[in-house]
Amino acid sequence: MNGTLDAAHYKAKFGVEDPNLAVLAKLKKAGVKLFVCGQQLAADKVDPKTPAVDVAVASEALIVLMTFQNDGYALLRF
Repeated sequence: MNGTLDAAHYKAKFGVEDPNLAVLAKLKKAGVKLFVCGQQLAADKVDPKTPAVDVAVASEALIVLMTFQNDGYALLRF
């Protein structure tokens, strides 16, 4: 979850610039949809307004998974 914070909140938490933001922006530009689970944000007491602009807050991960599976995507478990 720490890799989804916006620049200001990442720097405040870790004291350094976020190396992930450029990658997140490139992924989004390539058509990748990026989500963070809103329930996990709440459990971790993270403000849902703090994820990076390229990351959408989902109400919960399970809803996103079910939606994509209904659209023909498959969940790969490792």
